[in-house]
Amino acid sequence: MKYEKIIPGIFVERNNRFIARAEIETPNGKRCETVHVKNTGRLGELLVPGAAVYLEESSNPARKTAYDLVAVKKEDQIVNIDSSAPNKAVHEWIVKSGYFGNVTKIKPETTYKDSRFDFYVEAGNRKIFVEVKGVTLEHQRAALFPDAPSERAVRHLEELAKALEEGYESYCIFVIQMKGVDYFAPNRRMHTDFADTLEKVCKKGVRPLAFDCLVWENGMQIDRPVPVQFYEKQELLKHIAPPLLQWYDENKRTLPWRENPIPYYVWLSEIMLQQTRVEAVKPYFERFVQNIPDIAALAEVKEDVLLKLWEGLGYYNRARNLKYAAQQIMTEFEGSMPSEYDKLLTLKGIGSYTAGAVASIAFRQPVPAVDGNVLRVMARLTEDDGDIMQPSVKKELEKTLLDIIPTDRPGDFNQALMELGATVCIPNGTPLCAQCPWNTLCMAYRNRSWADYPKKSAKKPRTVEKKTILVIQDDDRVAIRKRPDKGLLAGMYEFPSVDGHLTLQEIHEYIRKKGIPAVRILSLPDSRHIFTHKEWDMKGYLVLTDALAPLYGEKEFLFVSPGETEKSYPIPSAFAAYSAYLHIRTGNEAFRNEPET
Repeated sequence: MKYEKIIPGIFVERNNRFIARAEIETPNGKRCETVHVKNTGRLGELLVPGAAVYLEESSNPARKTAYDLVAVKKEDQIVNIDSSAPNKAVHEWIVKSGYFGNVTKIKPETTYKDSRFDFYVEAGNRKIFVEVKGVTLEHQRAALFPDAPSERAVRHLEELAKALEEGYESYCIFVIQMKGVDYFAPNRRMHTDFADTLEKVCKKGVRPLAFDCLVWENGMQIDRPVPVQFYEKQELLKHIAPPLLQWYDENKRTLPWRENPIPYYVWLSEIMLQQTRVEAVKPYFERFVQNIPDIAALAEVKEDVLLKLWEGLGYYNRARNLKYAAQQIMTEFEGSMPSEYDKLLTLKGIGSYTAGAVASIAFRQPVPAVDGNVLRVMARLTEDDGDIMQPSVKKELEKTLLDIIPTDRPGDFNQALMELGATVCIPNGTPLCAQCPWNTLCMAYRNRSWADYPKKSAKKPRTVEKKTILVIQDDDRVAIRKRPDKGLLAGMYEFPSVDGHLTLQEIHEYIRKKGIPAVRILSLPDSRHIFTHKEWDMKGYLVLTDALAPLYGEKEFLFVSPGETEKSYPIPSAFAAYSAYLHIRTGNEAFRNEPET
């Protein structure tokens, strides 16, 4: 929509809701002019002495005021304050946007019940009521409505809900008469009843839409959709705990470490759950605590036993760090896990997330525990554009949650956030928003933008390493060797491997130098294993020999039966394709069908 005649001016003062004074430039010099304010709202943050304003010259010479004040400059942008402009802009938008499909009828100012709605629209068989609200109040990049209490606006919302019950579609469109806002929210501080009513009628099916506008001196045009949320972000966060905890009480999974949340169990489970699914962890956890029942036993366990119990979980340094931290607890904390967050951080392998989880769950300390699930859930809730790969984003969220975590149930709150991310607000595929306790609060749900969050910078590409794996076997034994004590898969056992993809001739040369009397060399299936920062591209060969006995003096290799590896030698899942060939069971498979003791 455009104005015919616009002149600039400088705001002087506002006499009342309808009348103001502005200084304008005339051929005879500057003159203070009485002008009509085309908005009865508060406008206190816009109409300040000295502000640049824009006046529309009236075409009616009989009017007492010759100009209408229609826009004001705020910092580097123009804000339209003409209360009639939003309806004109929406009318243009309905015609041009195609939002309602093939529109056959637009009727402005239509009476329904005790209200007069701004538009009645027909599109095919659809009958639609549209109420328009102009928004001129902005606070910390949030567009807020109303800027003064408005019982009339509440009544409009209630009538939209009644129309919905009678088969009409109902829309409330908030036209933000400016650019530069991040989202729209009802102004709870100004009019709580309006905010509560908007939330209530939207649950019934009234659709709230918000758009910002391109604004220039002599016109305004609807531009882009703006997210709608029922609370300003800081206010929203104050309301998330009660529905989340109620949902958790009704839906939490039964997990062995939750049944008895002693510090050792909480700590162990959290370390196991890093990079590993819950269902995969449960049998490992139960087997681990059967064999290593407490921190004292963990501090003394032999490394091969520890790694065998961890076999298949991956990221084996986690297990070594557990033992190291257990030794710290025994020597520095008299055998008892420290309860304070800061002291937990001094333990090997414990970062801010694990420290927060143990402190809150095991010791009821009101500290947050922010992992990937929590980052994703909270980013979607508030449509946060922060890159979750940046440590600063995690730290900022920890500070935010520290202010709102319920002091009576901190552990349940943290677990509920994790549970929500694991079972409802899932990372891959469509989140189960209908099951979410926050679907009336969540900005991503309201704006159908869940696929855009969280923001995450691309990882560096993994390096690819080529390997040749040799399964050297006679009738009874197979050759394995222990990997170095430091580095990838440290201290684990592997089949002999060589960097690069060896030719058959190179393999013959390798085993000849090892003194292996090969009878036959056969190809095994290729395999690939992905680590965090690299992947192995493996070619495998079976080296058959008459007997390995002459080689038993070879220090590099151990010669064991496949059954022995299942009990005593931890072999990582990177070699799963070759373990399977020998019918060697690893990880959970190795412990299945064991006789009970």
